[in-house]
Amino acid sequence: MKQMDNQSPSKKVASFCSLRYGLAILVFFCNIVMVSQNCCLSLTMVTMVNSTDRPGSPNASTKEPLDNVKNPVYDWSPKLQGIILSSSTYGMLIIQIPIGYLSGIYPIKKTVGTALFLSSLFNLLLPLAATASGSLVIACRVAQGVSQGAVNLAQFTLWIKWAPPLERGRLTAISLSGMMMGPFITLLVTGFICQSLGWPMVFYIFGALGCALSLLWLLLFYEDPKDHPCISLTEKEFITSSLAEQVISSGKSVPIKAIIKSQPVWAISLGCFGYYWTTHVLHLYAPTFLSSQLHINVRENGLLTALPHLISWTFGVLAGHLTDCFLSRKILSLLAIRKLFTTLGLLLPALFSVVLLYLGSSFLGTAIFLTLACASPGFTVSGIIINPLDIAPRYYGLLKGITVLIGMIGGIISSTLTGIILNQNSESSWFTIFFLMAAINMISLIFYLVFAKAEIQDWAEERQQTHL
Repeated sequence: MKQMDNQSPSKKVASFCSLRYGLAILVFFCNIVMVSQNCCLSLTMVTMVNSTDRPGSPNASTKEPLDNVKNPVYDWSPKLQGIILSSSTYGMLIIQIPIGYLSGIYPIKKTVGTALFLSSLFNLLLPLAATASGSLVIACRVAQGVSQGAVNLAQFTLWIKWAPPLERGRLTAISLSGMMMGPFITLLVTGFICQSLGWPMVFYIFGALGCALSLLWLLLFYEDPKDHPCISLTEKEFITSSLAEQVISSGKSVPIKAIIKSQPVWAISLGCFGYYWTTHVLHLYAPTFLSSQLHINVRENGLLTALPHLISWTFGVLAGHLTDCFLSRKILSLLAIRKLFTTLGLLLPALFSVVLLYLGSSFLGTAIFLTLACASPGFTVSGIIINPLDIAPRYYGLLKGITVLIGMIGGIISSTLTGIILNQNSESSWFTIFFLMAAINMISLIFYLVFAKAEIQDWAEERQQTHL
């Protein structure tokens, strides 16, 4: 009877009108702005760099010239561009372990609110830094990466007190989907802003939006639903009762040795390495690839590079629905589902990218296969992205930090190495970039398929009873 009583309120409050779903939507918009601040540089870079480079260079094209007053131009080499584009990842890499530890000590409200505000502030300062030197731009991006890394990791822990176990997947899906929708919106409007107002306005607009959202976050978010003045009594009782049996994480010891020796953890980590390698190359350098191959203007470039993010969001949502369908109808086991969507998310972009190399200057073919290559990693939402929750729900935040850290190392290497390869200005540059990406993906995928698991590991459940 007690179980029935605990579940009955869910029918009254499990709706998009509840406060927890409002919180998920707020985090959704925070993620949109945060990712927008991170990725808008990949398109504005096409406008920011010297367009009089020698023919064949990544930024040389026959696009119409823009007003140099509204769009200042800098003589940055492809190598420096690669470092600038990847520099925010350096900051995210630095902060993963510290924020994973500090998020359990400092309030999430202050961590996320302050970090989002700082990220927005550095975004506002970036045009000024660009007029001084490329080094200052790199410094701004590194600091911005630190702030964004804090927001990215801390948001996972807020659902410990706000999400009932049966709704945790739904609520995290809503909030994290902002990371897929953000690039779509950003790249859709960035080209128009560059042409009409100038590229500095891109950073001013997204910076101002981030400052406003950080203030809104500090006003509306509360650490515990019990303390929120606007929550209904029914919803408060539903959340607290559903979490009454939850193990408190603050006092648990972390089985570091067992995690390091765990093959499933390494399988997810290597899968994330391939995933981040791929997404960094495709998303950061898609505008450069289109500019060099098709010689299109910045507005068309923005439209073409925005579309994959919308398709990726669709693939992620589709993967989630198919996962529920496969599980409820017992068509596939959970492990088979994780392997299926990880395979789609790592294999398809490698295949589509290789096809791109043989399309020549075909506009339609390049647009289609580049869109599919950039969008197909979205399938991993139901694969390696959520897999840590299967093997160790008690240590989900920690495992996310570890796997994301290893993945970001792949992202740093790939984006920096891509800039170095393009700096050689050889006709085989894109062949080298895409075939190397395909090889990394295949190695990561094979390792994952061999060692991945989807059941709770012994080291993740051995101490659970001692804290109840």
